[in-house]
Amino acid sequence: MKRIVRYTLSMWLLVAGLMVSTAVSGQTRKQKIRAAIERQMKDYPKSELQDLYKSFFQDRFGPGHIIADTTSAGNYLRQEMASAKHFGGAYYEPTGFEGNLARVNLRVLHEGLIDYDTFFSAFVRSVNSIKPYTVKKWKKEWRLIRQVIGDMKLESLPHFAEQERQINDVLAKGQYQMDHSDTYGEVYDPHYRIVERRIFERELLPLIERRQ
Repeated sequence: MKRIVRYTLSMWLLVAGLMVSTAVSGQTRKQKIRAAIERQMKDYPKSELQDLYKSFFQDRFGPGHIIADTTSAGNYLRQEMASAKHFGGAYYEPTGFEGNLARVNLRVLHEGLIDYDTFFSAFVRSVNSIKPYTVKKWKKEWRLIRQVIGDMKLESLPHFAEQERQINDVLAKGQYQMDHSDTYGEVYDPHYRIVERRIFERELLPLIERRQ
């Protein structure tokens, strides 16, 4: 477990380091996008276009909705905890190419690294404090991300054309939210919640490190 935590922390610090060094090294947005895609495909080689899209849109929008009913959100979280068959994967990972948020694996609850109230509070405050990002700006950013995906010759990913049509249809309606691909869900069975990076680093990361 200690090796896993050290690995995920190193990964997070690497992403943060890339962002900080941009002004110094002249790293372009395309280069940062490419690095994020490479990380995703390395950690989740069965990812499809839909899964790449999801990580990038979560970096801007979080889960895609505010939490108006915390009771229902809490009930859903407890139900997911009770029904999940396993909690594999890293404890946490950054979203997109800027790492504005973290996907925090529910295994931190399952293994008792973080208590429920602390975790749920961080999640709710994160989601409800996400700064608005317009769909117009997101469409422009997605076009750039799509260019990088093309440069990387990833159009051969399974179901690429079908998923690209679905993404374009969603964007044409002025929406942006997409689920993980069926393949990703079957292979990796993800269970996580989105937490804003500063809240995560300040409130959750120390608890993960301390309990190891």
